[in-house]
Amino acid sequence: MELLKGLPLRRTFLAVILNLLALTLSTTALLGSYWCTGTQKVPKPLCGKSKASQCVGVPMPSDEDTSNVSSEDTVHYSWETGDDRFAFRYFHTGMWLSCEESMEGPEEKCRSFIELSPPAERGILWLSLGSEMLYISLLLISFILLMVEILHTGNPVCGMKLNAFAAVSSVLSGLLGMVAHMMYTQVFQATVNLGPEDWRPHTWDYGWAFYMAWASFTCCMASAVTTLNTYTKTILEFKRNHIKGYDGTLKDHPQHHQCFIQQISSYYEPKGKVFHSVSEGVDFYTDLQQKILQREPELDLDEVLGQTIGEDRC
Repeated sequence: MELLKGLPLRRTFLAVILNLLALTLSTTALLGSYWCTGTQKVPKPLCGKSKASQCVGVPMPSDEDTSNVSSEDTVHYSWETGDDRFAFRYFHTGMWLSCEESMEGPEEKCRSFIELSPPAERGILWLSLGSEMLYISLLLISFILLMVEILHTGNPVCGMKLNAFAAVSSVLSGLLGMVAHMMYTQVFQATVNLGPEDWRPHTWDYGWAFYMAWASFTCCMASAVTTLNTYTKTILEFKRNHIKGYDGTLKDHPQHHQCFIQQISSYYEPKGKVFHSVSEGVDFYTDLQQKILQREPELDLDEVLGQTIGEDRC
């Protein structure tokens, strides 16, 4: 029975680690605002007392000139031309927020990305957010099932059922995550072309949260494959052992292991096995009842049947 204790357990531990890694990466990516990063081309503000850099310098008239010329007639000249009049500020965007570098101070200015996206694309963005949350929820369900399988080792049959449900949950969550990531990419590209003028990026690229989300998808599918492989490999191993000729000595193993092997083996009975008829089964139980009643005449018929059935059960 090393098969029940060794290989499946190690594979389940590997699936749990991959699932937990996928859950951590996906949650971090969803809450982060670095799915896409880049620069925005904005006009430089006028230089003043509070700002002396990244601004447009304007020559101020002397005190003697200002006494003779009114403020309305003062002409301001700027020697900034071309791209010198513009600044390139850094921005980063996630599923929830889009934050931009402030030209007036060190703090950032954040806006809701849902409000920045075009009205025609907001439905797709909400669908992407819902799929991402459902992706994380299914990952959590799969993680719980795998942990229950590891902790509840008393019944291998239940463990294999939990293993199969965890594999299905992981596959579904991976598909939902892939769809959510692709829909967000579509919405962001539409916002780049149709978004507000003061937000449209000059250059942009994908950030660390985007790559983290796809890494989470990869770990999720790897966990699903590992979990499903554990289930199918255990079934095939029992089938192979039965075909080779299982000796049937189960006295040294726990009762639930005996039941487990008998349940698996019942699916792979040899084709040449001769089945007894119903009448032969009735005669067998009749003879058995008579022998027991001869030894212990005080037993009822119901007690005899209960003893014989109890001996055949696992």
